[in-house]
Amino acid sequence: MRGVLIGALVGVVVLGITAAVVVTEAREWYDGRHEQTSSYATGKAAKADRDSVPSWLPDDAASVEYAMRTTGGERILKATLNGDQLPGSCEPLRGKKAPDPEISASWFPSDRAGEARGRCGSYYVSLEDHTLYAWQTNGDWMQENRRSSSAE
Repeated sequence: MRGVLIGALVGVVVLGITAAVVVTEAREWYDGRHEQTSSYATGKAAKADRDSVPSWLPDDAASVEYAMRTTGGERILKATLNGDQLPGSCEPLRGKKAPDPEISASWFPSDRAGEARGRCGSYYVSLEDHTLYAWQTNGDWMQENRRSSSAE
């Protein structure tokens, strides 16, 4: 009888550990399957390939990295600019606080919200030397879509 109890206990422990591993892996798979990343030589190539790349990105931007969530409007972007100024259509934040990006990538630093200098459309942007970092939250994407729909 004691052997049966020990066997049952071991079975429950093994089953519990297996379930914990499977659930963790399934969650990572589920979260990741809705994210897409792309790399482009120029801003022009990025905009030609994906309609969701912002139109304010200069055509001559180089080394463009772009990630998006397909289930919403979360976006991050990194590009090298020729100058040390934000694109012309961007506006300064004027003391407003930027939210953290809602997706991540190895090429996108996690501390960008504190470095935000402006807004380009619905994106928050920061500029470090000639490297532009931009991110859009799902809430801002939804608000932009509502504005676009009501203008039509």
